[in-house]
Amino acid sequence: MSTSMNMGRIVFYEDRNFQGRSYECSSDCADMSSYLSRCHSCRVQSGCFMVYDRNNYMGNQYFMRRGEYSDFQSMMGMTDIRSCRTIPMHRGSYRMRIYDRDNFGGQMHEMMDDCDSIMDRYRMSDCQSCNVMDGHWLMYEQPHFRGRMTYMRPGEYRNFRDMGMSGMRFMSMRRITDMC
Repeated sequence: MSTSMNMGRIVFYEDRNFQGRSYECSSDCADMSSYLSRCHSCRVQSGCFMVYDRNNYMGNQYFMRRGEYSDFQSMMGMTDIRSCRTIPMHRGSYRMRIYDRDNFGGQMHEMMDDCDSIMDRYRMSDCQSCNVMDGHWLMYEQPHFRGRMTYMRPGEYRNFRDMGMSGMRFMSMRRITDMC
């Protein structure tokens, strides 16, 4: 049996080095523009979050755990944060099926732990769809957990291109376990 619960708190600041107006958040926020005109730094006081450089959880994503982030541009290459999503703490098993074709087609492998290279482990050149059955995962476009990342919560992901991830290839996957 698995359980998930939200227990995070993050404070966003308009300017670098925790200056300017601030906005405290403990839940998903699809559009921060009504609270801040821009966002250039933050403090994660508890929990884990995904932050996005566009509204509605779109654009480049970055995983944030407890800590201080004084300048997004120099640390992550992101110029602004426009939305954020909490990542629930998960207790229980982790399970995901990955497929080398969209709509759950082609070669399939079931994963229960981190995979630093699907090419090395499964001889797959790419992952085009997946079914996250248990847990929360980060998928990376390069082996060894490098490059752009995408947060995957439980659900079916039939076609990454239809999700606005055209051109991205997923080459490694990591469970969000003790990171938070």
